[in-house]
Amino acid sequence: MAKNLQAVRGMHDILPDRTPLWQLLEQRVRDVLGRYGYREIRMPLVEQTELFKRSIGEVTDIVEKEMYTFEDRNGDSLTLRPEGTAGCVRAGIEHGLLYNQVQRLWYQGPMFRHERPQKGRYRQFQQIGVETFGMPGPDIDLELIFITRRIWRALGLEEGLELQINSLGTAGERAAYRQRLVDYLKARYDRLDEDSRRRLETNPLRILDSKNPDMRELIDAAPALMDHLGPESRAHFEAICAGLDEAGLAYVVNPRLVRGLDYYARTVFEWITRRLGAQGTVCAGGRFDGLVEQLGGRATAAAGFAMGVERLVALLEEAGLEPGSQVDAYLVLVGDEPQRRGLLLAEQLRDRAPDLRLLAHCGGGGFKSQFKKADRSGARYALILGEDELARGVIGIKPLREEKAQQEIALDRLADFFEQEENRI
Repeated sequence: MAKNLQAVRGMHDILPDRTPLWQLLEQRVRDVLGRYGYREIRMPLVEQTELFKRSIGEVTDIVEKEMYTFEDRNGDSLTLRPEGTAGCVRAGIEHGLLYNQVQRLWYQGPMFRHERPQKGRYRQFQQIGVETFGMPGPDIDLELIFITRRIWRALGLEEGLELQINSLGTAGERAAYRQRLVDYLKARYDRLDEDSRRRLETNPLRILDSKNPDMRELIDAAPALMDHLGPESRAHFEAICAGLDEAGLAYVVNPRLVRGLDYYARTVFEWITRRLGAQGTVCAGGRFDGLVEQLGGRATAAAGFAMGVERLVALLEEAGLEPGSQVDAYLVLVGDEPQRRGLLLAEQLRDRAPDLRLLAHCGGGGFKSQFKKADRSGARYALILGEDELARGVIGIKPLREEKAQQEIALDRLADFFEQEENRI
């Protein structure tokens, strides 16, 4: 017997009983971004491998261990995108969207990393990303953070999320700090775990983000990057803090907050929850002013963030959010003639009531079995059309979610009934 085929490990199906929650989240995020004037961009899932090596950094965990990379039939090295920013910048340069222009863009879709699957971490995962270009000041940093807060409000998730912020300074400031950090860590080499020893020569700032509790005391005593910021970087960061204070948005300055991608500079931020275990970051972002030039474009200020959709859906599920039914009415058709004419009647009703979500029964069956299916569909109403109702030009309307009596209405008035119901709601 052939082995049953299953989804690739770490890549999961989103089944119909869960997709309404995903759709609700995506729609509310889309609505918020639209209110701020952000426009959607859609990029390919596959890019040249060199794009990610040049943007993310060849010595990062993503490039070294996690990318899905392969050669196509032409011998070109291609990679399934592990994140969205690099592709967005590539598209902006390629199509002339960035130089001397202001852009506010967003995208959504799957990303791919070959990590060890666990709760909240998958090999194919969904992100919603926001990228801005052409705005160097702290005002756009603040706007991005304000957008995230408004998204949490729209989703009912504002309570229980903590904003952490930091500044990584400029590339020059970070290089000077890097050397001091390396000197500090080398002097305490015997206290470093294996992962930190590996990163010491390649990406020492990532050691500050270690989740090993045995490293916490050593990291807490390490030199602080904030002490190495120049006047401009410090003023930029202080302006952000002042703006958050004025807006009444609580935050924590976390001097150990670094990002796993090499292109970040100055502002970095994360929204953290304690409700998802180790995978507590639901949104992360910051400035990446040098990336456009790094990828071949002209120097362009840039900032953005990305949200993990699976983690936000998990928070919505934990909060008990139940999206409304996807069906307004279920059409029960009893008898040969109603079943023969049922689909045509359903089409006529959809023409007259275009917003009505109508599920018409197909496949035959008796009244009881059809009515059970109507109830299981989640519909607010069962529309009952039998031989007798058809002969009299009426249809039965039975509320399924309220204790109300069944009524009859003329078939040509059915659209009016649902229009009145929509207005009542």
